[in-house]
Amino acid sequence: MFRFIILVTALLFVLGENPAQAQMGVSFADLVEKLQPSVVNISTTTLPNEESDNSNEDAGIESTNPTIQKYFAPQGVSRTTLGSGFVIDKQGYILTNNHVIENAKEIWVTFANETQLEAKLVGADSKTDVALIKVAPQDTLTPVVLGDSDKVRVGDWILAIGNPFGLGGSVTAGIVSAKSRDIEAGVYDNFIQTDASINQGCSGGPMFNMDGEVIGVNTAIFSTSGGSMGIGFATPINLLKFVINEIKTKGKVERGWLGIRIQPQSPDMASSVAQKVPAGVMVSSISEESNAKKSGIEPGDVIIAMNGKEVLNTKDFSRRIAETKIGSKIQLDVWRNAEVIRLELKVEKMPEEKKTSLKPSEPRSTDLSSEAGNIIGLELEELSPELINRYQFPEDANGVVVSDVFPGSDAEAKGLKIGDLITQIDKKAIFDLNDVKTYIAEARAENNRPVLLLINNNNLPHFAAVKMVDDE
Repeated sequence: MFRFIILVTALLFVLGENPAQAQMGVSFADLVEKLQPSVVNISTTTLPNEESDNSNEDAGIESTNPTIQKYFAPQGVSRTTLGSGFVIDKQGYILTNNHVIENAKEIWVTFANETQLEAKLVGADSKTDVALIKVAPQDTLTPVVLGDSDKVRVGDWILAIGNPFGLGGSVTAGIVSAKSRDIEAGVYDNFIQTDASINQGCSGGPMFNMDGEVIGVNTAIFSTSGGSMGIGFATPINLLKFVINEIKTKGKVERGWLGIRIQPQSPDMASSVAQKVPAGVMVSSISEESNAKKSGIEPGDVIIAMNGKEVLNTKDFSRRIAETKIGSKIQLDVWRNAEVIRLELKVEKMPEEKKTSLKPSEPRSTDLSSEAGNIIGLELEELSPELINRYQFPEDANGVVVSDVFPGSDAEAKGLKIGDLITQIDKKAIFDLNDVKTYIAEARAENNRPVLLLINNNNLPHFAAVKMVDDE
């Protein structure tokens, strides 16, 4: 046994590993000393945002999930906020979170050597919650190296450097707990999760790998108290490289756009379009004047590949389109009518977002049941001028309206609600309850397969594959 221990110890020294360090963990001191000059503390004097929705002001919450919090103080009054950032080049460009500097009247940056400089906003991107600011450097700056976040593995060591609670530069260590987390913060969610302690004031700070490369920007935490609970999220740096370049060159982010709305594939939806295995993303609606419409893409098409590369999911496809050069042509492989067809189309510039307000739906007072609807767990009624007005449907809408959803049905599990407008079944238009009866009968004749419904909810179309009640 003694000879075995000597042999293992000698082997560890040959491999460059101190046996005491192997047991107790290596020191990060040398790496931290190298990296700290690149990380800055950010303070801002911020004006209240009169256009924002202040319903969550008191909690400082910016998410559909009330336990997901950005690290910033409540809005509503002029205040000083504290965050973090890091230098990305010697010209003075610094990356941080958009929510750190949003509505800022003044932005001040403090370096590790206590030098303080005023910064100007270059541009910001709310979709990825990042902002680029710039200082006029008095001395030579030490920029970080941007790494490859796609190479990160669960279990890898990471370092986080930030400004927790305004205390000043602080370092924490942890591991990558998970990858590709979707916390419903935005369309491009693909967070790296870590157990490193990250708290308020760490927003915009870098996540480093053990080579000292930035692999992410610390952006959010999961917390019931506002403090660290060992679940932090960083935006992968690979997602931001395109954004950084766009802001540096244009002052804003211009993304590619096809003019389609997509949704994930599910086993039931795949079955409804004769796919043996769920793959790709389904097209739920198309803008009438878009290149997608002109190229022949149809609702119900399943996009399985782009330029010969497999489409993994909705976020993967959305990101790839967004980062495609505007005006360039792409090829899409589409599953339609149990075969693959190839379509070519030009990528357009994503339009500016327009804020819209929808009137809330009113409770229903009358129902008209349909035997066909009952088969898929729904009570349906034919569209009328009164229903069009009540639910704010387009004047030229067609379809049937959901008046009730059976508890415990697959329709309920798939999220159908009273007031939904069903416009298609199995990609065939519906004009009355007789159409519903016909199309559901066809599905029953095919071994009671799920039916593919095109649903208009708050004027946002999406597909759902719903099983027969008899199958429950």
